[in-house]
Amino acid sequence: MESVGRIHNFGAGPAVLPIEVVEEVAAALPNLLDSGFGLLEVSHRSATFQSVIDSAMERIRRVLSVPDDYEVLFLQGGASTQFYMTALNLIGEGEKADFLVTGGWSQKALREAGRVGDAAAAWDDSANGFRSVPQDGDYSIREDAAYVHYTSNNTLYGTQYHHLPDSGGKPRVVDASSDICGVPIDVSAHDVIYAGAQKNLGASGVTLVIISPWALSRGKEGLPTMLDYNTHVSKGSMFNTPNTSGIYILDRVFAWIEQNGGLEGAIERNRTKAALLYGELDRSDFWRPHAHGGSRSVMNVTWRLADEALESVFLAEAEAARMGGLKGHQCIGGIRASMYNSCSMESVKALVGFMRDFESRHG
Repeated sequence: MESVGRIHNFGAGPAVLPIEVVEEVAAALPNLLDSGFGLLEVSHRSATFQSVIDSAMERIRRVLSVPDDYEVLFLQGGASTQFYMTALNLIGEGEKADFLVTGGWSQKALREAGRVGDAAAAWDDSANGFRSVPQDGDYSIREDAAYVHYTSNNTLYGTQYHHLPDSGGKPRVVDASSDICGVPIDVSAHDVIYAGAQKNLGASGVTLVIISPWALSRGKEGLPTMLDYNTHVSKGSMFNTPNTSGIYILDRVFAWIEQNGGLEGAIERNRTKAALLYGELDRSDFWRPHAHGGSRSVMNVTWRLADEALESVFLAEAEAARMGGLKGHQCIGGIRASMYNSCSMESVKALVGFMRDFESRHG
């Protein structure tokens, strides 16, 4: 397969995939691993698919250094289901959970947890337009909180933690949907990690969940079968028919990550891409970055133009220059460039070159 016709894709998700993975998927569509069954046709009960899901789980454990006693799950429903599912499994009767609210997704997570028990914001930056993440000492965790939840990277506003948030000694739950496998993460410092695959890990429709023995022990009688983590652990993520093609794509993406320097290689590439784009944004007051310096995301870079009337012109000209997915989320507007693992340095260089030309003509 040739990449002719592909654009520079800065979409926030589903996001760009490595062309090598796209080619592997295309080859597997009619015949997966010489099984005679196509990728979209293979049974999840077959030995062929069992080899796929086993490979994916093993790669995740290697790349992310998952402790041996943690479980790896492939679920469905995205982070939006996990907002409720984590609380349902972890909050006991009369218990509490604390949230660090740094954007729209953590707001939704807090709201869903409130359906289960006493969920409260220990820190909330909504009054400031979500321009930063908290530093240790900016908040306190309730003594009787069962756990602390945070969102590691905020796709809408372009902020990100660059440290492990202080949980006051409580277990941590993290929505890592938009930066998992692209930044450092200590899996052992968390009890639940969940992430939609469609940004850094593959295609939409698969939700990766990494869960500790403590979190599994919190399960209780009477949970809905499909919302009980222990259900899925006991069946190896195949209690119901999983997203077979999505898991295959995820396995291929992790193979690509391993072949390109592993987690450390991805981290270094993402830091370099972000430094290039932020350097351009900071070079001139023609651009107005949204996130404060110490909280800037390396995954999603958000900004406005000093003359906001030019933003529609910028987006139209960018599209004509074969750069897509740059329109900011409706909650903030402006411009957003998502630079997940599979977004190449060539794409970021092309964007920066376009920005310099645009400023020279409109500045």
